[in-house]
Amino acid sequence: MKMLQAFRAVAFIEGITTILLFLVAMPLKYGLGYDALIRPFGMAHGVAWLAYLAAMAVCLPGKGFTIAEWLRTFVFALFPTGTFLNDPLIARRQEQLSRV
Repeated sequence: MKMLQAFRAVAFIEGITTILLFLVAMPLKYGLGYDALIRPFGMAHGVAWLAYLAAMAVCLPGKGFTIAEWLRTFVFALFPTGTFLNDPLIARRQEQLSRV
C-alpha cells in the first residue's frame, strides 16, 4: 500500500508542475512576453514526468493492475491534469489492497 501512496504523491507533483507550466509560465510568456519562468518550470515538469515514469515501474508491479490500467496510467500522464483524472483508479486499488 505504501508504494501506491508514493506513486500517488509523485503523480500529484507531476500534475502540479504541469498546471504551473501551462497556466502560469506559458501565459506569461505568450501573453506578456515574460519567458523567465519557462525554463525552471519546464525543467521541474520534465523531472517530475520522468519521476512519474520511474514510479510507475517501481510502484505498480504486483499490485493487480491490468495491461489496460497500465496503459491508461501512462496515457493520462501525457495530458494536462490527466494524472488527477487517473488518481481515483489508483486510490481504489490502494483501498482494495489495504483491505486484504
